[in-house]
Amino acid sequence: MPRHEFRPGRAVTGLAMLALAAGYAADAAGAWDAPPQFFVVLFCGGLFTAAWATWIGYRIRRRRAARSASSESDGAPPSSSGSHAMR
Repeated sequence: MPRHEFRPGRAVTGLAMLALAAGYAADAAGAWDAPPQFFVVLFCGGLFTAAWATWIGYRIRRRRAARSASSESDGAPPSSSGSHAMR
């Protein structure tokens, strides 16, 4: 199975939508009399939490990429064949 990048925002969104579906199913079955505001709060809170998790995941991936790029440098001095070369 090919490996893929973990996306925490998508995981949080999926969990929030599963919670919404379970709440609606329990309300429709009569097992739970949920107020309508609960579903609005759960939906908005789930999307906000997913956005936050996406932002945190982006920052972590960016920091990890910068760290690996800096550790891969060979330590050679920059070349002097640019427009800023001394004559």
